[in-house]
Amino acid sequence: MSERATTSSSSSSSCHMKLKQLTAGATALLLLLLLPAAFSDTDTLSTSQNEFGPFDQSYYNKFAVLLPATISNQALQITPDSAGNFTLYNRSGRVFYNQSFTLWKDLDSDSPDSAANESHVASFNSSFLINVFRLNGSAVPGEGLAFLIAPDMTLPEASDGQYLGLTNATTDGDPNNHFLAVELDTFKQDFDPDDNHMGININSIRSNKTVSLSDVDIQIAPPGTRFYMVWIEYGGESHQLDVYMAEQDGDPQTGFVIRPRPTSPVLTANLNLKDIVKQKSYFGFAASTGSAIELNCVLRWNLTVELLPGGNGGNTNKGLKIGLAVGVPAVALLLLALGGLGYYLYKRRKAAASDENILGALKSLPGTPREFSFKELKKATNNFDDKHKLGQGGFGVVYRGVLPTENMEVAVKKFSRDNLKGKDDFLAELTIINRLRHKHLVRLLGWCHKNGMLLIVYEFMPNGSLDNHLFGETENATLGWSQRYNIVAGVASALHYLHNEYDQRVVHRDLKASNIMLDSNFNSRLGDFGLARALDNEKTSYAELEGVQGTMGYIAPECFHTGKATCESDIYGFGAVLLEVVCGQRPWTKMGGFQFIVDWVWSLHRVGRVLDAVDERLGNDYVAEEAKRLLLLGLACMHPIAGERPKTQTIIQIISGSVPVPQVPPFKPAFVWPSSNMPEGVSSVANTMNTTSSWPLEISVADTSDWTPRYDSQDSNGRTRQHSDSF
Repeated sequence: MSERATTSSSSSSSCHMKLKQLTAGATALLLLLLLPAAFSDTDTLSTSQNEFGPFDQSYYNKFAVLLPATISNQALQITPDSAGNFTLYNRSGRVFYNQSFTLWKDLDSDSPDSAANESHVASFNSSFLINVFRLNGSAVPGEGLAFLIAPDMTLPEASDGQYLGLTNATTDGDPNNHFLAVELDTFKQDFDPDDNHMGININSIRSNKTVSLSDVDIQIAPPGTRFYMVWIEYGGESHQLDVYMAEQDGDPQTGFVIRPRPTSPVLTANLNLKDIVKQKSYFGFAASTGSAIELNCVLRWNLTVELLPGGNGGNTNKGLKIGLAVGVPAVALLLLALGGLGYYLYKRRKAAASDENILGALKSLPGTPREFSFKELKKATNNFDDKHKLGQGGFGVVYRGVLPTENMEVAVKKFSRDNLKGKDDFLAELTIINRLRHKHLVRLLGWCHKNGMLLIVYEFMPNGSLDNHLFGETENATLGWSQRYNIVAGVASALHYLHNEYDQRVVHRDLKASNIMLDSNFNSRLGDFGLARALDNEKTSYAELEGVQGTMGYIAPECFHTGKATCESDIYGFGAVLLEVVCGQRPWTKMGGFQFIVDWVWSLHRVGRVLDAVDERLGNDYVAEEAKRLLLLGLACMHPIAGERPKTQTIIQIISGSVPVPQVPPFKPAFVWPSSNMPEGVSSVANTMNTTSSWPLEISVADTSDWTPRYDSQDSNGRTRQHSDSF
């Protein structure tokens, strides 16, 4: 006992000695590297480089979108895309990147440059791809789009029409506006050169300098569809602002081949940002419509801004130097010591405890599922050979295996995230599915935990996943109508069990075709519970700190606002699956000029041709009444308002034909947030949200087929369809 203690003490002493030596050496190195920089006469400048687009709903986290502007159809729509909507007239909108930048600062009083130049002004480059589209090829577009640097992320009242979302009749020309804009104007006012010009605006809609774009063979809003790249470059030292513009080839579906920037600017001006904008300002876009309307759309945006050190003027550099000289060594020493100690404790004490906790949690599961040996699963999958790979997702890889003792095929899920979060995922999935018992759920066989390796063993599904039969490039025969109908009926039954019949309400959170497995008789089995969570009896929703989880196209719109999963959001995903099965298209496939299948099907329903959406591969081999039932049910499940979606019990009755499909409106209702008809758990979140949030309170989703440019392309099955895109 004494000998062991002596050995341990010696080992600990040696470890601490090495840590001390490492700390001393690293600190000396840091001093050599950092002290010259700390006492340098100049500051090292860096840049913020940002590439935005194609734009999806996740960009609401990065941008302030001021209504009626929206993010839709992979674009920033500064004025919204919605045909036949009278509210599009006399509107203005703005979109800002929600990070402010310090655009100028006073130099130190002891700076050698202070006599010649009292401030340092930031340089910036901004390039953006635009499409300004006329409604129905209208002869008179209006009013215009502007790149904007502004002191805050607000939209002036009554800034529609000639004011381009920049000012209004009261504030126009006020030096306290503190904005700089580059306008692309498509409507001639008395003070404009024509209805197709570019201008540089300072605090006013009356441009300080303009140029007619007709002189350089550019038409901002032509009758057809054109895409333009605009480059805006500003030199902080030269105070030179140059604007370039050129037409681009391609389209949103096939992609763009961006032409290089022209050698000569279209418009140039000499101006000092310090005399115009606030020290901290925001970059973004503004646009408006008047008696004439147009779609003002930004498809891509690159923004590079020079980052100025400090930013508040005075003796910031001197304080910074003193802070670096005194504070860096002390902080470095402390961090190194803590890091070394943390590493030692983690390796020596925490690893074993973590494994013991997981093993304890696994072995305490009700029913105690079978524990497989790692050796057994390694042999079953031929050492996890890629040839045995069945699929891969965000949580891990699934392999086909054959248990040697039972000669039984299994699916082995090997978790890929080797960290605490990965272990949480593993335990969450195993805890939930261990107690679930339903004929339309994939059955759990057991688990394995070895040296930090996490694996779950499932029943093998010989016919793979539903998406492989609907969209895969394999030679699988087209799923017949009766098979498709039976598949969705099984998924509905499984979802009802999760929401209502299990002792805890379970939200799946990732309903999609790739998570629906098919057994030997093509019966559906809902699987992949990596995102599923059980709710306490008194709760109706689940929130993830990391934000919205799931797959785009299946995520309900309210989830982007609440960050919560509910039974209603599961229903939305089920609606997307219904449309996938009937249409034979993925939810995000562009059809008939629409970004998502649901909007295309809704437009067909409006004109009484909903059966045109049925998968063409079926020919006439389907039951029209059943197809219409599933299509309308899919639309009802994907209603933008969560409280309007049917419950699982009603869904089962509709599929069985015992009750009719609920009335589906001819036009897709607008998504309104917060809604007066929201389920409990979602409404509580809405009531606590800040009413000044930059989230959109209403998104127009009316028919866009008459508003957006059309072109022909092939869908995922090689069929030629007429498409459009609001870019």
